[in-house]
Amino acid sequence: MRMKRGSTLFLKVVILLIAIGAFAYMIWFPQTEGRAAKLDLLSIYTDPFIIYGYIASIPFFIGLYQAFKLVNLIDANKAFSQGAVTTLKNMKFATLSLIGFIALAEIYIRFFAHGDDPTGPAALGIIAAFAAAVIATASTVFQKLLQNAVDIKSENDLTV
Repeated sequence: MRMKRGSTLFLKVVILLIAIGAFAYMIWFPQTEGRAAKLDLLSIYTDPFIIYGYIASIPFFIGLYQAFKLVNLIDANKAFSQGAVTTLKNMKFATLSLIGFIALAEIYIRFFAHGDDPTGPAALGIIAAFAAAVIATASTVFQKLLQNAVDIKSENDLTV
């Protein structure tokens, strides 16, 4: 059964809005952050922790791209295909990579950020890692279910 075009269009718009919002936040936030109040623009964006944040955001955007790709497969009525299984697998790996980047940032903040109160960033990191873990778990479950469906479909195609 095919989803209505409006539903997939809505999901695509939501994914794009999330990506645009995250990108805009990544550009805007370093300028408002406490340490950057007295720095020039070049010094703000060459801060090692800001650069790490940009590198760590790559799995997030890869995951959003994979979600967009999955919605396109659903829209093309190819939800039960090996491509959809691969897309979910890629989404899971991107999410697990993001959790790893968050964990490394938490370790850095905990042990090397002296003078700062690490509880706020630690709480945000834990919440973000938990949300990413939920997404990774859902991707794994859907990947296994979809793989079983694809296997059954290919068996049925061979017997007919």
